[in-house]
Amino acid sequence: MVCQACGGPVQPDMRFCSLCGAQVIAVQPTAPQQYAAYSPYPTLPIVPRVPRHLQTLGMLWCAFAALRVLEGLVGMFFVRLLVYRQWNGGWPWHHYGHMPPWMHLMPVIAAFTVLAALFAALVGWSLLNRRTWGRTLAIIAAVLVLFKFPFGTALGVYTLWVLAPSASGVEYDSMAVPG
Repeated sequence: MVCQACGGPVQPDMRFCSLCGAQVIAVQPTAPQQYAAYSPYPTLPIVPRVPRHLQTLGMLWCAFAALRVLEGLVGMFFVRLLVYRQWNGGWPWHHYGHMPPWMHLMPVIAAFTVLAALFAALVGWSLLNRRTWGRTLAIIAAVLVLFKFPFGTALGVYTLWVLAPSASGVEYDSMAVPG
């Protein structure tokens, strides 16, 4: 006998395949086997694309939000460190002199980073909770992050691949929660 899942050899008294762990079903031939009609693989149920990828997509958007916050904090730390060192001739905790004029934009940049991270977190939350407006919000966010190479580009392409086709809209609407 052979395993119907992997094709490995199976003893007649075994209930599970030793190679792949699939359950072995003893086939009792009643007529000569016709190899053209015999399928060694069981048929698998077809799960539509959106339900298969929606959980992963929501989690990736939440992780992208955390990455945006982290890279914003690290970026602001290093910019301040380099500017203070260049302008003051020392480390920031030794000399507090004048800052360049563009450094006064740091709160605006920080606010923009936080808002972008909150937007990505909202997209992830709406996808994980299957909100009716989540698909539209995710498509808009995907287009906006396409230029944030490499992670934003990959996430944007993946989001558009899952949610942009009209068939995906029908699938998403069938499982969306109003609200």
